[in-house]
Amino acid sequence: MTTPRTPLAEQASSSERRSVIELAAKDLNAQGGVFCPSPQARMQLWNTHPKVYLDVGKSGEAKCPYCGTLYRLKAGEHFGAGH
Repeated sequence: MTTPRTPLAEQASSSERRSVIELAAKDLNAQGGVFCPSPQARMQLWNTHPKVYLDVGKSGEAKCPYCGTLYRLKAGEHFGAGH
């Protein structure tokens, strides 16, 4: 048995599909992270949320728990302490 898709359900599922922000390694801070909201996410002042730190350097991507924006390294980009 499947649940019929209503316009409200469609709207909810589309709001879950947030932006994907592709970053260069140089966009990350020294620890390999970024903050969301970020100027790269182009969020308006009225729809921002509390600032959160996202560790992109560890796995190559991180998703904001508030807005669902996915921050990830561009293809071929790597973060690491190249000693």
